[in-house]
Amino acid sequence: MICNNMRMRIKHISLAAVSLGALLIAIPVLGQDSPESLLPPGFGDTAPAPSPAPVIAPTPAPGPVPARPVAPQQADPSSRTIEDGDIAEFTPDLPSLRLDENGELDLNALDDAMQPQYRLSAGEKRSMAEIGLLTPEYNGLPNDAFGQEGGQYLTNLIRNLNGPIISRWGSILLRRTLLSKVVSPENVNPADWTAERAWRLLLMGEADAARSLVMKVDGGNYTPRLYEVAMQAHLATADPAGICPLVDGGARVSDAPTWKMFRPICASLAGEQSRATSLLQQARRDKAATGIDYLLAEKTIGAGFEGRRAVSILWDDIEFFNNWRFGLGAATGVEPPDRLYAKAGRHVQGWRVRAPMLSIDSRMKAADIAAAIGVVSNRAMVDLYSAAYDDPETGDDRRALASVLRQAYTNDTAESRLAAMHDLWDRSKGTLTRYSAKILTARAAAKIPPAEALGEQSGDLIASMLAAGLDRSAVRWADIVDPGSDGWALLVVASPNKNVSVSSDALDDFGDNDTGGERLRSKFLLAAIAGLGRADQQTINDFASDLELDLGRSTRWTRAIQSAAQRGQQGTVALLAAVGMQGRNWKAMSPLHLYHIVQSLKRVGLEAEARMIAAEALSRT
Repeated sequence: MICNNMRMRIKHISLAAVSLGALLIAIPVLGQDSPESLLPPGFGDTAPAPSPAPVIAPTPAPGPVPARPVAPQQADPSSRTIEDGDIAEFTPDLPSLRLDENGELDLNALDDAMQPQYRLSAGEKRSMAEIGLLTPEYNGLPNDAFGQEGGQYLTNLIRNLNGPIISRWGSILLRRTLLSKVVSPENVNPADWTAERAWRLLLMGEADAARSLVMKVDGGNYTPRLYEVAMQAHLATADPAGICPLVDGGARVSDAPTWKMFRPICASLAGEQSRATSLLQQARRDKAATGIDYLLAEKTIGAGFEGRRAVSILWDDIEFFNNWRFGLGAATGVEPPDRLYAKAGRHVQGWRVRAPMLSIDSRMKAADIAAAIGVVSNRAMVDLYSAAYDDPETGDDRRALASVLRQAYTNDTAESRLAAMHDLWDRSKGTLTRYSAKILTARAAAKIPPAEALGEQSGDLIASMLAAGLDRSAVRWADIVDPGSDGWALLVVASPNKNVSVSSDALDDFGDNDTGGERLRSKFLLAAIAGLGRADQQTINDFASDLELDLGRSTRWTRAIQSAAQRGQQGTVALLAAVGMQGRNWKAMSPLHLYHIVQSLKRVGLEAEARMIAAEALSRT
């Protein structure tokens, strides 16, 4: 009887393995390891605090990677055969049969052994010498953007990004840097280097970017760190099915309960409901998950082929937010309530606004924060509001906002369009939402023709245009703004005209209008024009003396960013700039840091980014 059951079991597993094999061919494998645990509370413990991350033996670092590897010869596509590596080989071996501690056939060991094994020919394996998505042709940094910097130093810079980056444009530059296809540095495993970049993207709200980056590494090159980050990236994009190709590898290198919980989920998604039920029962006996975390797993299993499970999810008594609850909740149509979102970091709003399975209303709630931190653009926000305007399920308040935005872009006169823009700006509450409202109206502001009659409102219009990087539209107002005004200051630092010159009289007028106790806006303006070289040294010295600001002071960070700029390392400068722009708001920003960031970015050929960061500093203080 046991033999018959065993034969049926082997046949069942073999057919499932073939089915899963097809999925694995289509979906690349991903990876893990992070400076802080993202494992959901409730796994293996009923206490609300997360369980400590398991101790995993470190992966030995590989030998040095050549800085400029020679690309392998590519065969003529029309002449390639299966032997050339067109497809992956599926070569399951008959497993040895083992008995468990009760003397019965160990079906779990049999399942593991029957998983498909893949081998790629040398021509099909992707190189680890350069990993990334963006090339210079697609707005990425050059492949030598980090020069000869060591991997440990660069990894430490990324890990030192502990807090939010206050600058939207600084975040956008950092995203480009982390996604660029660059030479893998020495003294670090390229997979771990990729994982650190993806981890930082996740904590910036860039879930889609993080998932795309980890998928650039072949499964055979995964490390424990990359497995962990890959799981979190797929949860952040509400894509549980994407985790399935990783489960066996992840479970081998980590005892995290999330891998155990994904075994029944993936069995269900593959149509193996009986196996899913068995694995779920085992996970429940092991207390791999409890409470709502277990119920979400069960609900996801019910979403599989012929799942036939009705599970109700009630958030009333839930006090804590985690990635598991977001990912599986969003994937199954039971996303967490707003009160739990409020307890999460602002980066989660970036995940939320980009999740297509969520309602328009939910995504609009996240749009303001997501735009302010650089996750969504002006075009993406306008598209979202346009969809809300046409969606019958949109709430009245959101539909009203969409209607006002429509007026800002389509009304007949400049005055009526400007009135609609002011309506949106005045409705915004809080620093982030006020700035996001300016991003939302950027192209509407660009449609307003310069006019003397609108001179007093030019500052808001220019700030709106520059929030979306529309510098050439903004400079049309150069003859309208008064020297020393807010609009003048924005154009002085943001204009693409390299011959801009700043007079001491205009600086004095701006300083007289800066009534803030710390005169922070005046200090930011001084730092920006000094970094961009838009005033003579005597004018800069005189203004600095009035503000009692010493831009010549040296710190360990200023020496590091200046040294990287001297070596022409765009990527290193971008990382150090992000390190220098951490905080909750612009009051935490040092004018000294702004000066060195602007100067260093300009020096390595990133002057456009330097100008937008400088303009943002003035707009948001």
